[in-house]
Amino acid sequence: MKILVTSTFVTPFITEDLNILRKHWEVEHLIVRGAGALSAIARGVQRSDIVYTWFASTYAAVAVAFARAFHRRSVIAIGGADVAGIEEIGYGIWVSPWKSRLVAYALRKADMVLAVDPFLKEEAIRRARYDGRNIEYLPTGYDSTFWSPGGERANSVLTVAVCDSDARMRVKGVDLLLDTARCLPGTRFLLIGIKEPHASALRARAPANIEIRGRVSREELLALYRGSKVYCQPSRLEGLPGSVCEAMLCGCVPVCTDVGGMRTPVSGHGFLVPWGDPGALAAAITEAMAGPIGPGGRESVASRFTLERREKGLIGLIGGLTT
Repeated sequence: MKILVTSTFVTPFITEDLNILRKHWEVEHLIVRGAGALSAIARGVQRSDIVYTWFASTYAAVAVAFARAFHRRSVIAIGGADVAGIEEIGYGIWVSPWKSRLVAYALRKADMVLAVDPFLKEEAIRRARYDGRNIEYLPTGYDSTFWSPGGERANSVLTVAVCDSDARMRVKGVDLLLDTARCLPGTRFLLIGIKEPHASALRARAPANIEIRGRVSREELLALYRGSKVYCQPSRLEGLPGSVCEAMLCGCVPVCTDVGGMRTPVSGHGFLVPWGDPGALAAAITEAMAGPIGPGGRESVASRFTLERREKGLIGLIGGLTT
């Protein structure tokens, strides 16, 4: 069997899926964007038995349409941004009337939709206005042997927010983080993942106790997780938050906004506060700093969100489409 995987970019979790699928089947990966995407997807679908698209998008709608035309099977993996429609900041594909119609078509007509968190299944059903009978819950997996505690830990707060636009920074709660840092002038904050020129603009208005950096390597990120006591994710929307899971595996205490799929890893093992309240976030960080670092969060993530579970689920669900 040959699988065509399409995406508009590459992330660690997309790479993990590619590695899993290549262990079992022949895989072609197309990164599709722009005017040439239509013909590239059409040719790729014809060469394959199944098309597997990461994120519901207009490109996913194209892939599903061609799969139906050429009698192939189609799968869409949804991760968070693909159910977003935040009108007040113009963020998410669902704020566009014509794009939302295409994404709704893709979700309804795909043979299978894989949601990394139950929240995303609920949102996809609500957004696309259908029964969701083709949606399966399958979380992403994390390598607990790599993401692990080690070394000395400082009383500092780490946040990872990969952002290349003002709207993305607002979704990731960057302004909320800055306001929270102002509430705790004696606490060191580190925010990584902000691309230029946004990083420079943030530094100009950030309090003195927060350091802002761009993206770092996987090994550098591991060292930062290991060196921080608290991991803070102040987002206003998340699917299954990968950085939170990685941080918990490294022994950080998570302090997060109570939105989307944040509850899935954090409930019972960290702090969840209402979005938009820097005082509540600051109070939770203070409490997390004062408390012990226990193994419960790491053990929970390590047992529930494994690469083995992701592999077994992908192989079983995708393989079942051809039987």
